[in-house]
Amino acid sequence: VQLQASGGGLVQAGGSLILSCAASGSIFSRNTMGWYRLAPGNQRELVASITSGGNTNYADSVKGRFTISRDNAKYMVFLLMNNLKPEDTAVYYCNKVPPSKWGQGTLVTVSS
Repeated sequence: VQLQASGGGLVQAGGSLILSCAASGSIFSRNTMGWYRLAPGNQRELVASITSGGNTNYADSVKGRFTISRDNAKYMVFLLMNNLKPEDTAVYYCNKVPPSKWGQGTLVTVSS
């Protein structure tokens, strides 16, 4: 598995989801990892990133609501999404920063 995201689904506004991403060691190792999203009509955007040492950054649109984390031993990245809004609706992908080949994303749909 190169990159495989999971955990998406349909949730009401104000709800929460946890996304998971399994990455191959060659992509994960020592790299900054990020969660990106692609919404209809928009360009793919980086919403959260985390360095191998655990330093994090967030897009202004998700700051205070999303939390990114990683398990270096298991080559996994997570995104905890709280207080979801309809504008968070998108396909979410994980990848290194900057990105390499895209893997499978997971759809998050937030209803109002």
